[in-house]
Amino acid sequence: MGFWVLKCEWSHDVKHDSSVLLRVKLNVKKHLRERNTLPKLFAKSVKKYGDKTALIFEGTGEKWSFKELDEYSNRVANLLLQRGFKEGDVIALFMENRSQYVGLWLGMAKIGVEAALINFNLRLEALVHCVNISNAKAVVFGSELTDAMCEVHSSMGKTVKLFCSGEWDPKRVPEGTEHLEPLLEATSTNQPSQPDRSFTDRLFYIYTSGTTGMPKAAIVVHSRYYRMAALVYYGFRMTSEDVLYDCLPLYHSAGNIVGVGQCLIHGMTVVIRKKFSASKFWDDCIKYNCTIVQYIGEICRYLLNQPKKDAERQHKVRMALGNGLRQSIWEEFTTRFNVPQIAEFYGATECNCSLGNFDNKTGACGFNSRILPFFYPIRLVKVDEETMDLIRGPDGVCIPCGPGEPGQLVGRIIQNDPLRRFDGYVNQSATNKKVASDVFKKGDSAYLSGDVLVMDDYGYMYFKDRTGDTFRWKGENVSTTEVEGTLSRMLDMKDVVVYGVEVPGAEGKAGMAAIADPEHSTDLVKFSRDLEKALPPYARPVFLRFLPEVNKTGEILQHFIAAITKVEGPQERILPVYSSPC
Repeated sequence: MGFWVLKCEWSHDVKHDSSVLLRVKLNVKKHLRERNTLPKLFAKSVKKYGDKTALIFEGTGEKWSFKELDEYSNRVANLLLQRGFKEGDVIALFMENRSQYVGLWLGMAKIGVEAALINFNLRLEALVHCVNISNAKAVVFGSELTDAMCEVHSSMGKTVKLFCSGEWDPKRVPEGTEHLEPLLEATSTNQPSQPDRSFTDRLFYIYTSGTTGMPKAAIVVHSRYYRMAALVYYGFRMTSEDVLYDCLPLYHSAGNIVGVGQCLIHGMTVVIRKKFSASKFWDDCIKYNCTIVQYIGEICRYLLNQPKKDAERQHKVRMALGNGLRQSIWEEFTTRFNVPQIAEFYGATECNCSLGNFDNKTGACGFNSRILPFFYPIRLVKVDEETMDLIRGPDGVCIPCGPGEPGQLVGRIIQNDPLRRFDGYVNQSATNKKVASDVFKKGDSAYLSGDVLVMDDYGYMYFKDRTGDTFRWKGENVSTTEVEGTLSRMLDMKDVVVYGVEVPGAEGKAGMAAIADPEHSTDLVKFSRDLEKALPPYARPVFLRFLPEVNKTGEILQHFIAAITKVEGPQERILPVYSSPC
């Protein structure tokens, strides 16, 4: 009697995946029962870790212990209470990375005030939009962004209070602005009276690119913050003794939740850098004894493009945590820099279908068991290649993809399940656009990621492309609609279409703007100058394409346009706006 022996090319620890999901789910349910909040969880960390270093700001070398971070956030909370702010109010936070950033939104959270975390690259119309849609009653801005605030403060309404953090020059700030630091120094460090908040109440808002134009504010509740931080902590087997290097912007979930969350919840020391520096990256890791570094795909390529030096292999980094590392440079990165583990994950601030590559599978952004798909109900579903609409079977239900078939990632929504809920955006219509019905079965609802992935025979997932009216460049999502509107206004309402194009040797897609200019009347010098003022660097088109006309009847099929990477014909001009796309 013989036996068939099935040998897999790759052994995946399904037990670990399921235990992580179960552990986080049970923890969230426990916190729900106990009506915990993030400030309450941080209080436990303060009690446990006390004088241990919580945050290090690379810009000054200043170290804050857990106790000092707690006291600073208490000052923030007590000051806001004195000024009449109350539970449910919103305050916009507009500053570059530093330890105070964390203390400010944490202090707000202690009294139920919700922070709106605004991208510090935004200017003019986009900046005003983000403040206004949050209904912020105040803006705390860094002194380094004074000029940006001066440009827009008159458009935000006279009732919006302004506080400036950092170097103080009363002649430069908008009228009525108060200097934050002296106010905090004169305020008590005692624990404020905390409102009766729950784990499903709002913590803060993070802005994502909007398909209708301007950024939209994604709602982050306390349980979502915990869930995102805990899944990577347990999934990638981190410990409280790790030191994490965080050079990602704190207005995004990667830097502020996946990174800083390890400090607030799990007692890890986090090193905050103002901005990423390829030349100082490994020197910083050695200086601060970092064991985990955060990345986005672009960072890895920038590091590989640096000249080789001894420091790049003399560090103690055991893990690189992030997303967007391409398979083509994955092994080169681990080999050259002697980093044993790539902790690649997939996720968005608002999504309910996060993935994690917990066992270092080259190129994969995560795994979902094909044997036990019900345990974590996410799926790749078929979409129309031309319209990107969901394809449904005769029963009206979406059709799942098989191995090797690209499809949109979706996650079933179950609002009373802590791992399945979808909190959406401040704008309800924006929320509705990310939800589809009859996806897994009749009568259900699911979150639409807007991202196309491919699954292999074993269940590993690989990122393929982003659908819809956004593309990714320099680590940021760019809304084609927003850029089109801005360029059209700058060019006396000329027709403009913006799309992303792949550039060899660069991550993501660079922006190309197709502009109707039959008379060749565009003043490129003025246009370039206005562009720098109106759009952040990552949203500015790298290429301009001038055409006799741009056909904008009906919906533009962005995926079709993006496929056109060659320019032909004597009646059009194509110009790079910048000398380098990177």
